[in-house]
Amino acid sequence: MASPSPCLLLILIVTLMAAAEAVETETTASGPAGKKTYIVRVDHLAKPSVFPTHAHWYGSASFSGGSADPLPLLHVYDTVFHGFSASVTQDRAAALATHANVLAVFEDRVRRPDTTRSPQFLGLRNQVGLWSDSDYGSDVIVGVLDTGVWPERRSFSDRNLGPVPSRWRGTCETGPGFPASLCNRKLVGARFFSKGHDAAFAAGGGGINETVESRSPRDADGHGTHTASTAAGRHVFQASMSGYAEGIAKGVAPKARVATYKVCWKGSGCLDSDILAGFDCAVADGVDVISVSIGGGDGMASPYYLDPIAIGSYGAVSRGVFVASSAGNDGPTSMSVTNLSPWLTTVGAGTIDRNFPADVVLGDGRRLSGVSLYSGKPLAGTMYPLDYPGRSSGLSASLCMDNSLDPKLVAGKIVICDRGSSPRVAKGLVVKDAGGVGMILANGASSGEGLVGDAHVLPACAVGSAEGETIKAYATSAASPTVTIQFKGTILGVRPAPVVASFSGRGPNGLTPAVLKPDLIAPGVNILAAWTGSSGPTGLESDGRRTEFNILSGTSMACPHVSGAAALLKSAHPDWSPAAVRSAMMTTASLDDNLRRSVTDESTGRPATPFDFGAGHLNLDRAMDPGLVYDLSDQDYVAFLCAIGYDAKTVQVITHAPAACPARRPAMEDLNYPSISVAFNGAESNQSRRVRRTATNVGAGAGAVYQARVEMAAGQGLSIAIKPRKLVFTAGARRQSFAVTVTAAAEAAIGGAGARYAYLVWSDGEHEVRSAIVVSWMQPL
Repeated sequence: MASPSPCLLLILIVTLMAAAEAVETETTASGPAGKKTYIVRVDHLAKPSVFPTHAHWYGSASFSGGSADPLPLLHVYDTVFHGFSASVTQDRAAALATHANVLAVFEDRVRRPDTTRSPQFLGLRNQVGLWSDSDYGSDVIVGVLDTGVWPERRSFSDRNLGPVPSRWRGTCETGPGFPASLCNRKLVGARFFSKGHDAAFAAGGGGINETVESRSPRDADGHGTHTASTAAGRHVFQASMSGYAEGIAKGVAPKARVATYKVCWKGSGCLDSDILAGFDCAVADGVDVISVSIGGGDGMASPYYLDPIAIGSYGAVSRGVFVASSAGNDGPTSMSVTNLSPWLTTVGAGTIDRNFPADVVLGDGRRLSGVSLYSGKPLAGTMYPLDYPGRSSGLSASLCMDNSLDPKLVAGKIVICDRGSSPRVAKGLVVKDAGGVGMILANGASSGEGLVGDAHVLPACAVGSAEGETIKAYATSAASPTVTIQFKGTILGVRPAPVVASFSGRGPNGLTPAVLKPDLIAPGVNILAAWTGSSGPTGLESDGRRTEFNILSGTSMACPHVSGAAALLKSAHPDWSPAAVRSAMMTTASLDDNLRRSVTDESTGRPATPFDFGAGHLNLDRAMDPGLVYDLSDQDYVAFLCAIGYDAKTVQVITHAPAACPARRPAMEDLNYPSISVAFNGAESNQSRRVRRTATNVGAGAGAVYQARVEMAAGQGLSIAIKPRKLVFTAGARRQSFAVTVTAAAEAAIGGAGARYAYLVWSDGEHEVRSAIVVSWMQPL
């Protein structure tokens, strides 16, 4: 393995005007004696030459304003971000904010991870296409910021892999039960970050539980092992989760190298300061792709200059590293998408053509469909009494919360539990502890018909909202209601698929509506991947089962599919920028399901929109050869930040380089994004907006001619003009610009509230380069 190089640390901090108020107190954690962890963004170019390193400068008396106590530095960031994190009092943080060379200061926050067959569902085939052309990603290194890794899993075997790429500069950090020998030619590096975490929880407890988790890169949670193997796990034969999803497990880029950065800890989450340190090290180590399945903290969209994931990912992207992030699991609520930065690739979740059905059979003969991953002793057709605690015992009992069920009422029965307020699998444990023999988990109206399988600790089945209401009505009306559950194993070839998962974060982008988010969707429902050896498939402490693989759902599972896809594309096209890679995936994404109908929204059953799935569903069969891409540079992102009103100093907080905004503010819609989003003022009529784009020909031939067409359903109330309608590319002119003019009547004149959708398609007869066009009536938050 390559010899390790020191990883320089340290990171950001809130803009001066937003310092202490920027983060709500419930999402921060305090250390001892009223101290909190703050992230400080410093103008690194101002370092006096007398100090050999920035760390020496930050720890000096001159930087701390002559204080006798040097700053207690936790992390020093020097790659994707310049600055440090430290545990200090609020007064000292305020004093730091007045330092001439400090650009911003903000409080550390706690975040949470967004919690086989899918590569084929993406269009990947053995021996042909992108897998073959990229050698399965063997020369690409994927960095995963998550809960660590269980390195002994077969998914991380280095059998028959070539040498580690010579550019790799990382290392394998050790800890209890984690010797350096666990890294290999597949798992090329592993690090862990706990300084911010320790400082945040030093006083109040709730930090790292060293009885269940070691201070090492080892994964006690399972989330990180699952995401890493989804992105780049090796081919593993005879894989399954207790018999479910049997087959050959493999990641999207099976030969890509993996480097894990443990920034999240079991039960207590991920601290911003540690996440930034993970970004800093990953880029310094030499990764090509970063996968971040971590949510947005408190659910509120933070400005980019206050968002460590936005800042860390910008530093990575500006150095050529592709960064994928999860879109959040708060759908189908409008404007629930997280990780909104335009340099991030934000990934929502869709279903695949595999399911794990279970039937609920009522005593009157009716049969209702659900899903389950229960693998224990079946009920064998035996009918049991059915009970719905919500009928008479109140809200907590209807939700099957801890200590809410009366054993005298539920013992020996199958219990209906409403979804919400506690983990799905935990409800089953409550029923089991109260003497129940089974559980029916019923969706509420907000979850609709969206279902995910769980490895329940007792016979249990999840059903949609409509089926749940039917079962509850039977339980409350029948004189002696009875029920059983039949488990039907694994079913392939499910149609329709993909479907946008009901939980997947939805647009519009409330921070900057000119950037459509999510960017696209990828498989994120019932995904089989490797699992930790220290936790059962439910993650519950009382679950003593152990399994090599687990099946999970969430945008956390969708994100590493795109990370693995990026590894393949970067291997096949090493000269492509992160923006070009994203563009290739977005402009070739699928809009149709396997019934050749429009992809639908699981929560409504109606056709999905770009606010649900962005550009569509990832289709790697086409992404390898997109024809045209929409590329972006640092200068383009700076112009965008100026366009949304950031001054030069605020821009520098993000870009870690001096910036100058033009005297005339640019238009934010002119960011050369693969999709087009226009937000009009609803009070005005006949509004028009001109948007500019530049396409780069990356096709095999230097010469190409593309013709434009607009696809739009009737009755949209829009007029869309493209000028010019023909783009001619030659060896000397591989970039061509065009303008899209969108004209719309007042919102009320075209049918009331809501957005309108269309597509711009450039075609040369071989390639179809598609961009979503979204017109809405809203203003940024």
